[in-house]
Amino acid sequence: MLYDLPSRVHGLLPACVLLLGWLCLVPVTAQGQAHTASDPALLIHGGAGSISADEMSDERETAYREALRTALKEGNAVLQNGGSALEAVQAAITTMESDTLFNAGRGAVLTSENTVELDAAIMDGKTRNAGALTGVKTVKHPIRLARTIMEESYHVMFAQDGAEAFARQQGLELVENDYFITEARRSGDGREAADPPSAPDEKFGTVGAVALDVDGNLAAGTSTGGISNKEFGRVGDSPIIGAGTYASNRSCAVSATGQGEFFIRGVAAHSIASRVRFGDMSLSDAAQATIDEIEELGGVGGVIVLDREGNMATPFSTQGMFRARVGADGEMTVRIFGDE
Repeated sequence: MLYDLPSRVHGLLPACVLLLGWLCLVPVTAQGQAHTASDPALLIHGGAGSISADEMSDERETAYREALRTALKEGNAVLQNGGSALEAVQAAITTMESDTLFNAGRGAVLTSENTVELDAAIMDGKTRNAGALTGVKTVKHPIRLARTIMEESYHVMFAQDGAEAFARQQGLELVENDYFITEARRSGDGREAADPPSAPDEKFGTVGAVALDVDGNLAAGTSTGGISNKEFGRVGDSPIIGAGTYASNRSCAVSATGQGEFFIRGVAAHSIASRVRFGDMSLSDAAQATIDEIEELGGVGGVIVLDREGNMATPFSTQGMFRARVGADGEMTVRIFGDE
């Protein structure tokens, strides 16, 4: 009984009750440590490759910068309204999937059969749950399907007809394949890559986003039409968890763009996360080391990386990479070329 306790214990009880109540109100991280509110941050990319200021018209440069800024604003608005990192990633990528400047959604490159096949992935850094798809032809926004797979199915990845069937089952918006094909792509003027796809003038218009929300949770997403003139059901790194897309609150969130075969072989996204978590490396050093490793394998490309402290890295081994960021200070920065 309470009245049988020594008097000095009675004196401690109010303090214990207050301490217990405080502990119940403090958020807990995946590592079991207290975590206070974070300053939201968002980092996006629209692809890397042979992107030169000398070869790009002022009009086209302006269009790309505006498109990146628009996507950044859409994702940041979610974060500023208290939305989750997952919602911000989806909002930014959905915007770029609707913009014909990028190789994702409407405006994606053509396969060898003159159709469009789309890949996407999304990952929740808090739970490390993920959703991915490859080879879809009628899903208007693949990133939405990726999230639906993550949240509404037991599985991580669906492919081609199976992914299409799941999208229909879940009531996602479907369109004819012609919706994705622009006149520029059909004529060949807007193709992202030469043939073979490893040619030095290749451009990678894949889009991606990584976000940190006010609760300290990370998320990453990537969406793409793959490489131009691809054959035989080719799958790149974008929908492969750990290759082109990865997020964990224990380390960082990553989205990649480049020659997917090399990013798969280098398990690039997870390699960065592992270097951050176990390698005692800074975020920028870990990201650069992985891009250097991809180069050693014979590939090129870039990554965007974000950790829970709001640190960012955007290394790339190409002439340029379409990229934009907004951090704790609220300032939005858009960059394209390597010397910016």
